[in-house]
Amino acid sequence: MTWLHHRIWPYEASMTEEDSYISTLLCGVELIHSGVTCFAEAGGQHVPGMARAVELLGLRACLAQSIMDSGDGLPEPWANRTAEDCIQLQKELYRKHHDTADGRIRVWLGIRQIMNSTDDLLLKTRDTARELATVIHMHVAEIPYENQLIVKTRKVEHGTVTHLEKMEFLQNNLLAAHTVWVDNAEIDFLSRAGVKVSHCPAAAMRMLGFAPIREMLDASICVSLGTDGAPSNNRMSIVDEMYVASLINKGREVYANGTTDPTALPAETVLKMATINGAKSVLWDKEIGSLVVGKKADLVVINPRTWSMVPLHDSISSLVYCMRTENIVSVMCNGRWIMKDKKISTVNEVT
Repeated sequence: MTWLHHRIWPYEASMTEEDSYISTLLCGVELIHSGVTCFAEAGGQHVPGMARAVELLGLRACLAQSIMDSGDGLPEPWANRTAEDCIQLQKELYRKHHDTADGRIRVWLGIRQIMNSTDDLLLKTRDTARELATVIHMHVAEIPYENQLIVKTRKVEHGTVTHLEKMEFLQNNLLAAHTVWVDNAEIDFLSRAGVKVSHCPAAAMRMLGFAPIREMLDASICVSLGTDGAPSNNRMSIVDEMYVASLINKGREVYANGTTDPTALPAETVLKMATINGAKSVLWDKEIGSLVVGKKADLVVINPRTWSMVPLHDSISSLVYCMRTENIVSVMCNGRWIMKDKKISTVNEVT
């Protein structure tokens, strides 16, 4: 909370649209080099700047404004927004930017977190998402304090997910980022509602804790991989996240049960989390996420003949445990090469 209130919010509130544009270009360059063709952004304050960068880079993106209408310590001008202000702002962003850049940009609704959202905002967001047929991106159950605060202020037994379930906020168009501090009953709520979960293992290890990913997958929850934002991770490489996810979820078995389980979160599952589960999480899997006739031409070319991946005995295992960003040679998005021979063709990386 100290990091959020005294570091991130003041920095974020001072950013201009041009800052957001440049920041998105920087992150996008790193995403492309790590083989990403589509990402979901949890939300800054300048969606037009992000959209401009995404269009130039040639990536796909699901963009949302980071929305808050309550809570202590909010900087200006966020502090005085009502729930209705927040909804109207997002509707305008949707009108201007949704389905732009040859259909590569989708605009979502954003909820920063429940600690900075009134129930009025949550309900209005749920209903507006239905009206616009779009998705909601929300940080969910990140830290124990969040659950403790919701138990105290919203008068529920367990915390964020329990409260959202009682409000009928949990829907199959919700992407819940992190989702670390949930119990088995709440996992069941998420599963029955069809909520998608974005697992950000490096950021979780830095600040949040062990997310119960095995239990979520066992409950048939669609879990995808994310990097989280640069302030929480410092790396935008999904290649690194595959490796970290494969390790920490095995290590968690030792921590939780006192026994090793090398089969926990196998390489095949991690690769699915980074590909088809990612597409399912952003409700785009009918068009992207796998190499299938009739889907969009999004693909990545990988050179496995480097010291880090030789010898190549098992392709999937090598992609998850051995691959480095430097193994990624070329990236195509929407039928257009946006990186060839390790050189991004859409922007000048040097300047």
